[in-house]
Amino acid sequence: MATDLVEINPEEPQPEVLERAAAAVRRGKVVAIPTDALYTLVADPFNLRAVTQVFKAKGREPHRSLPILVGDIMMAEELAGELNNRFYILARRFWPGPLTIIVPASAKMPLKVTGNTGRMALRQSRSLVANQLIAMLNQPLISTSANISSHPTCRSGIEVFGMMDGRVDLVVDGGACAGPGATTVDITEPYWRLIKTGAIEEKEIGECLQPS
Repeated sequence: MATDLVEINPEEPQPEVLERAAAAVRRGKVVAIPTDALYTLVADPFNLRAVTQVFKAKGREPHRSLPILVGDIMMAEELAGELNNRFYILARRFWPGPLTIIVPASAKMPLKVTGNTGRMALRQSRSLVANQLIAMLNQPLISTSANISSHPTCRSGIEVFGMMDGRVDLVVDGGACAGPGATTVDITEPYWRLIKTGAIEEKEIGECLQPS
């Protein structure tokens, strides 16, 4: 496949560029976009052909779940199984922002997206590009780092294009993405666990979840 590259202003995303990205997602394509942390691959989680394409583009093992971007807490509630108090405490404190929260998935979410685990990682980004695209499509998006598995994460649209050319359909180039990636925390067990360190410190999460 030929990969297209189109520029976007991350501070004031041009509607025509967002519409082009949205049209590609609707057709089951894989698109790379800039977020508040790093570049990410987005696609329709309810389209199994698109889900397969994301795994293929990254060379990702099928047992690893694909993170999901949501527009707000309400969208998270529609996708998740039962959400506990810890979810609401963390989401209200850190969303939108660089915190990914692992929760039980509802039957609505294809098992393939969860890596057959029945759990999924949710995040609400601060990125205008991501949020306006979600609003335009009125649905959540797969959101996994825009790189080939085990390769360094790409921090600019040109880097993504260089690595993913021929693997994705469209790269939306918003320049450089600075800053660390998101922190990931699992709240599906009786005790919460830090899975991946990022912009939010473990200490901040611990303080937030301390019983009052």
